[in-house]
Amino acid sequence: MQKLAIFREYDIRGIYNEDLTRENVTRIGYLLGLELQKRGGKNLGIGYDARVHSEIIFDWFCQGVFASGAVAYHLGRIPTPVGYFALYSEFKIESQVLKLDGSVMITGSHNPPKYNGFKITLCKEPFFGEEIYALEREFYALDFEEVAQKIPPHIEPQKLNVLDLYVDYLAKEFAHLKGLELPLAIDCGNGIAGVGIGRILERLGIPFKGLFFEPDGNFPNHHPDPSEEKNLQELKNEVAKMGGVGFAFDGDGDRLALIKHTQKGEKVYKGDELAIVFAHTIPNPIVIGEVKCSLNMYESIDKIGQSIMYKTGHSNLKVKLKESGAHMAFEVSGHIFFNDRYFGFDDATYAALRVLELLKQSGLEFDKVLESLPKLYSTDEIKIETCEEKKFVLVEKLKNLLENPASLPKDFPKILKIISIDGVRVIFEQGWGLVRASNTTPVLVTRFEAKSLESLENYQNALLGLLESILKEK
Repeated sequence: MQKLAIFREYDIRGIYNEDLTRENVTRIGYLLGLELQKRGGKNLGIGYDARVHSEIIFDWFCQGVFASGAVAYHLGRIPTPVGYFALYSEFKIESQVLKLDGSVMITGSHNPPKYNGFKITLCKEPFFGEEIYALEREFYALDFEEVAQKIPPHIEPQKLNVLDLYVDYLAKEFAHLKGLELPLAIDCGNGIAGVGIGRILERLGIPFKGLFFEPDGNFPNHHPDPSEEKNLQELKNEVAKMGGVGFAFDGDGDRLALIKHTQKGEKVYKGDELAIVFAHTIPNPIVIGEVKCSLNMYESIDKIGQSIMYKTGHSNLKVKLKESGAHMAFEVSGHIFFNDRYFGFDDATYAALRVLELLKQSGLEFDKVLESLPKLYSTDEIKIETCEEKKFVLVEKLKNLLENPASLPKDFPKILKIISIDGVRVIFEQGWGLVRASNTTPVLVTRFEAKSLESLENYQNALLGLLESILKEK
């Protein structure tokens, strides 16, 4: 079998009917069913997002699960966090109570419509990294004819209504928000998040203007990635007209963007800015950030508690959150994890409700703490296309050059420290620059921040120039 590029650091993701064929999907379902049983589990809940092929992939995947001897349960069309929530729920089936041992979300997240994939949690632990690569090796060694013979005929997974449990839980947890009135707009980008947030706000009696709430896997209005400001234009226009705030969700509902109306225009909050705001609401907070987070985030939180810098990636942060006992974790891109009063997984709907809680307590001045921070200048993510085979090699070459001062140009900015926990974050005298390999796409991701525009440009030119010299090597 030709090798596929679907096995990624955090999940399994590829193109429907090219990489994700019936045979390949059934193989994956079979192997994950076996893996769950090795861990002492048997019951696997499976949900899917709004993509046009998600339900087809669901059927193929369930065949593999049943062939393994595990039991597949139908969680329906739900946001990814609802799939995580299913692992903390109890389901009444006749006179018995069922608890799930694992969950799989069939989703392409924020990727273009032709993509799909699997986000996997077994025994409440994210299944990622070396576990996925080990499954990849088993995938190629598997005799599919033997699997096909084990598929039971005409078996349908039993349906479990986890969405109602989720809506009930959050409506109860945030009952104190009932009657909150403020101008509020929400853009679901034709993803799946609207099936949860809409019902919860209606239960709480909180009015809102909904944009693109109808799930449509073709994403006809804009790409469902709220970390790209071009995808927020309609929401920004609505917030400008209404005032107040706006929320934007990604395709599967695990990432959030926040927009607030100000006298200077509509402000978009990055995840690390929200980290500062939330940290100041908790005594002695312990907060995890990733390598792309601002210097202001780390320094501000360290004054009132403890910050921890860690690897980018929702699976990495979930593991670190549990290991460290931290209250929260944040990615710049809008993955937000609450261990404080919640279960520690990334849930954009829950995060939005926590923002509304802040708004009820402090009004539109909920973010006043940000005004006291030093002025910093930063770039958005700058992505450099490469290929899967080269991206990590390129970062390693760059790291080796940076650690050898004699190999650097004479005018290269002074390096104070190199952090290599995830790619290379280079600390300069007036700021920092980051180059890391994306774990989900064949690109290098870079970001820069400094105390002046001049320093920002200097660090960006120096680091990208060094990287360009490596790219030109034969």
